[in-house]
Amino acid sequence: VQLQASGGGLVQAGGSLRLSCAASGLTFGIHTIGWFRQAPGKEREFVAAISRSGDTTLYADSVKGRFTISRDNAKNTVILEMDNLKPEDTAVYYCAAVRGRGPFSRGPEYDYWGQGTLVTVSS
Repeated sequence: VQLQASGGGLVQAGGSLRLSCAASGLTFGIHTIGWFRQAPGKEREFVAAISRSGDTTLYADSVKGRFTISRDNAKNTVILEMDNLKPEDTAVYYCAAVRGRGPFSRGPEYDYWGQGTLVTVSS
């Protein structure tokens, strides 16, 4: 199983980024996909997750209203649209997958993890 996160970069506060998570080696449509992030010196935290069918989403309070998660099961891809970015959103963002309807917000519930993509938001 491979999860490839991409789309990170440097953006000014108030800007937007679009992260992608491309999955291979698994039956994508039966897996919940989640995004997590880890800032320097901090623990990993939940960001957003989407159920295997895409009909249910879950967001951390800190990103609700600013981030949108979606998926395209035909392309084995999950997208995280991030708007109105803030400096506190700076972190390495990871996508993760677990078999099941979902969505799930706890990291230990996920079986597969990607390598991460760095998002830096300047003030």
